[in-house]
Amino acid sequence: MASASASWFSKFLNHPAGPKTIHFWAPAMKWGLVIAGLSDLQRPAEKLSLTQTIALAATGIIWSRYSLVITPVNYNLFSVNIFVGATGCYQLYRIWDYKQGLKKLPAAETAAATATPVQSK
Repeated sequence: MASASASWFSKFLNHPAGPKTIHFWAPAMKWGLVIAGLSDLQRPAEKLSLTQTIALAATGIIWSRYSLVITPVNYNLFSVNIFVGATGCYQLYRIWDYKQGLKKLPAAETAAATATPVQSK
């Protein structure tokens, strides 16, 4: 049993996308983007950045495809990018849903909802 686990660990350690390479550590650090995206689920939709969310969703989708065509195929990179793209797409939906809700409000309520409060000194 010890030799089987040692060979599994040895295979993992020496894999072309294993922890001795950047192919392992870059996706590991990118999980921070997923955590940040998940924490943004608590943020009101009007506070989300549309351009940043589009960039995250697009890069998640693009790099997901790329991670399957490179050598070595990097499933760790694939999984993190699927999550980055999914959280970005969900945040885009939240922004779209918020803006659709604003269109249904009367004009006076829309102006009040989008106005930023004036800060006093």
